[in-house]
Amino acid sequence: MHEIFEEIIDYLKGIWLKRRYIIIATWLICPLGWYFVSSMPNIYESEARVYVDTQSLLRPLLKGLTVETNPNTQIRLMVKTLLSRPNLERISRMTDLDVQASNSEEYEQIIKSLKNNIKISGVGRENIYTLSIEDKDPEMARNIVRAALNVFIENTLGETRNDSDSARKFINTQIRDYEKRLSHSEARLTSFKQKYSGILPEQSGGYYRKLNVSIDQLKSIELEILENKTRLESAKKQLAQSIVTDTNSDNKIKSDSSIQTTYDDRIRELEVQLDTLKLRYTDRHPDVIEISRNLAHLNKLRSSEINKYLAQNSENSGSLKRLSANPVIQEVQIQVNQLENLIASLNVRADNYRQRIIELENRVHTLPEIEAELIALNRGYSITKGKYEELLSRKETAQLAQQADETTDKIQFRTIDPPRIASKPSGPKRFILFGAVTVLGFGVGIGLSLLMSLLNPVATSTMQLSKATGVPIFGVISANENLGLHKWHQKKTLIFVGSNLMLLCILVLFISYFLFPDLVQAPLKRIF
Repeated sequence: MHEIFEEIIDYLKGIWLKRRYIIIATWLICPLGWYFVSSMPNIYESEARVYVDTQSLLRPLLKGLTVETNPNTQIRLMVKTLLSRPNLERISRMTDLDVQASNSEEYEQIIKSLKNNIKISGVGRENIYTLSIEDKDPEMARNIVRAALNVFIENTLGETRNDSDSARKFINTQIRDYEKRLSHSEARLTSFKQKYSGILPEQSGGYYRKLNVSIDQLKSIELEILENKTRLESAKKQLAQSIVTDTNSDNKIKSDSSIQTTYDDRIRELEVQLDTLKLRYTDRHPDVIEISRNLAHLNKLRSSEINKYLAQNSENSGSLKRLSANPVIQEVQIQVNQLENLIASLNVRADNYRQRIIELENRVHTLPEIEAELIALNRGYSITKGKYEELLSRKETAQLAQQADETTDKIQFRTIDPPRIASKPSGPKRFILFGAVTVLGFGVGIGLSLLMSLLNPVATSTMQLSKATGVPIFGVISANENLGLHKWHQKKTLIFVGSNLMLLCILVLFISYFLFPDLVQAPLKRIF
């Protein structure tokens, strides 16, 4: 460790012996560097802060009625695309920078400079964005920031309008397309129904369902016929037994009045009315005459019905009068007649279903194909109609959303700090650059001195001399004052210190020129 420390001391002594190179380097680098830094043009910064309000009161009111978009996502997209080529060209035209370019290369340089210098930054979730730029002209910097802010706001608001217009145009185009498709489907369906109007299946089911229903109904009717035939045979047996029983009994038919007909109730009503009128009027009264005439007519009809009934039962002429007078036999006979009529009717219905089943079975190869084609046509028509109605609903939603956007803005911009003309330059950072040039000058000088001390070494200690010669050193003799070495070294030290002091004074002058512009720059500007 001690040897390393001694070696470092020897290097420092070698640098000190070659310190003239530090003077040369600092005087060549520092004044020129300071002058270059001082001659750099001033840069002025202009910035603007804007708050983007996305909490619109209309959003919760229109929730579920319109298409909702995330405004924060839209804002972030606009921030990322602000420095795109079209936007930079708009900014250059708004600030007349494009006029300054005489050819395409200069114009490209202007666009590139705008892209590199315009800065946009956001503050977390607060939606506060800062636009800034640095330029040699403070007014131009203000104009560029103002133009960029206007482009940012117009693009964000215009994007919503463009989205609404694009969506509306797309929906209208699709609606027209689906209208044509729907009309074509309706025409095909109508033509198909007209072609097969007589054999198309009903809405209740298809071919096989219709065939199965007809078979089931035929079986039900046949079963009902069988039941009624059984009831008819039972009624006929009961009728035969009643006739035998009634033949052995006394004749109960006293007169025609013991036979019931369909006119008995009306005759009794007219007789009651006639008795009431005769109590009040004579036989020549018009109402009495009219009722008497109607009563005579009904009696005549009743006699005709009795004669007709007795004629139908001529097979047993000896007992006709007794049969017509027995109410039990009459009731059974009526039941027999009703069952015969019902069986005849059911047979007609059964024949109709049998004919229908035969027709359906004959069409077993054609009807399923027609039904399948009809189902396909209906399915295509239903799908097209459903899409068309859905598009109409979406169109209403889009119109409502567009009206909402036109009525109020979902995104509102509030400028917190408008762009201003900078009164003081923001750069370059001359004091830092002055320090960097100074460090660079002295660093180059020290490096050059170290290099020269290594190339042309001078022994400054016994250990260094012993290492260089390989001979041990037993003693050291001081130089005599008469040689003038001490004065020469003192002179070199004074020159080094004076040189550095002069450089320090020059540096102080440069710093004062910019640190106190009213005290230094104003008098110099009046002189020069």
